[in-house]
Amino acid sequence: MRSLKTALVFIPNLSPLSAQLAFSMPSILTRAQPALDFIPPNYTGWVRRILAPLMPAVTAFKTNVTAIETHHVETLAQQYDDFAAGKTRLLIAFRHPNSNDPYMLSHLFWRALPQTARQMGLKLGTPHAHFIYDRGIPLWAGSYLSWIFSHLGGVPIQRGKLDLRALKTARSLLLNGQFPLAAAPEGGNNGHNEIVSPLEPGIAQLAFWCAEDLQAAKRDQAVVILPVGIQYRYIDPPWRQLEALIHELEVDSGLQKEGLADILKNSEWLEIGLPEQADLYRRLYRLAEHLLTLMEGYYHNFYGVSFEHSKLASCPNERLAERLKALMDKALQVGEQYFNLRPKGSLIDRCRKLEQAGWSRIFREDTISLTPVELGLADRVAEEANLRMWHMRLVESFVAVTGHYVKEHPSADRFAETTLLLRDMVGKIKGKTLSRPQLGQQRAILTVGEPIEVSRRLADYKGKRRGAIAALTQELQTAMEALIVTE
Repeated sequence: MRSLKTALVFIPNLSPLSAQLAFSMPSILTRAQPALDFIPPNYTGWVRRILAPLMPAVTAFKTNVTAIETHHVETLAQQYDDFAAGKTRLLIAFRHPNSNDPYMLSHLFWRALPQTARQMGLKLGTPHAHFIYDRGIPLWAGSYLSWIFSHLGGVPIQRGKLDLRALKTARSLLLNGQFPLAAAPEGGNNGHNEIVSPLEPGIAQLAFWCAEDLQAAKRDQAVVILPVGIQYRYIDPPWRQLEALIHELEVDSGLQKEGLADILKNSEWLEIGLPEQADLYRRLYRLAEHLLTLMEGYYHNFYGVSFEHSKLASCPNERLAERLKALMDKALQVGEQYFNLRPKGSLIDRCRKLEQAGWSRIFREDTISLTPVELGLADRVAEEANLRMWHMRLVESFVAVTGHYVKEHPSADRFAETTLLLRDMVGKIKGKTLSRPQLGQQRAILTVGEPIEVSRRLADYKGKRRGAIAALTQELQTAMEALIVTE
């Protein structure tokens, strides 16, 4: 089974092993390190009791979210009541559009859930959840987080490999844990409010394992997956801030506003249906096209990669999407060739394999026994592995980009998401840590979906495991996409 790549719940502003964290402390990845140890979950109630009342103030201080809407929390409360009554084992699958999500989830679980339960006359006990987080987070964000995560009941997992101890622990918690188990089936945040990345099969696999374990133990409990959607909307469209940001990226990329004349005259763009933001969209497209051209030249000139532009679609947006897809494929091939990996699977599969290949050369079992000279050589290996992982980090930010996301619904939110992704790309190319600018105040929308009952599918799973996992994963994908609201 592919490893469960999930995300952290409740801890603020920590996205899984993101490139910005990798850039923030490069010494960690450029020197050989001891192998990562497993941090066992050790839930301690007083840690949650201290954090819960602090989170609204922390959210206001650390994010630009000034309002949080919750919808259908009654469904979540009922599922928690069924869990507390011993009727079900609950697996919560939440969307992960950006790194503010843990703040929003803390509001959902620690404030909205108990308030709704009281209104419904339900006594839920402790409104909390075990969670799965990326083992790399404490390396960059601070080792103290290992303690906090553990005492909040978190399970660390190394993505990109079959982390058996983490999987065994998560499986045990889902079967017998004090709380439901929460995870992000998309794996990491994709920067898009209205696109759900292809889901990884880990959630479905965990659910089927739990159903099997319950049957073996002769326990009459149902396994339920509950999808939760998260979206963000700017309260006031930040057009002025977006124009300034696009201008900044144009300057960094060597583009001048005077060069817009040709693209503004291009009749292909007269059908986009935008009002006064039409010119801004054209500039955004031109910037994306220019950055693609620069990166194609980089890989062609220095890695011998060739790109076939003659076979591209006639539609500008489709051409852009095809070029981006080809660029991501070639960038991953550069890393794969160094690590001697086969380019197999989806883009995100390949990213995970590349990441683990790099980690295996950085975090090693033998560092204690190495002589000083051997350790120096190991540092060189780690440093080069980190450099080769840069290609994977570049691709990781764009796996959900379609090329027509803004054009099909030209809202300020989609403009902002795409522009910020391009800014992240420029930051990676420049090798600088770039904190994301706050373009304006936002409201968050959290929507609880309908529960998906898994136990009734157990016979299908036993008959054809891969098919059953794929079918359940697709149903969850559809359910999470249905929670997206386009305004």
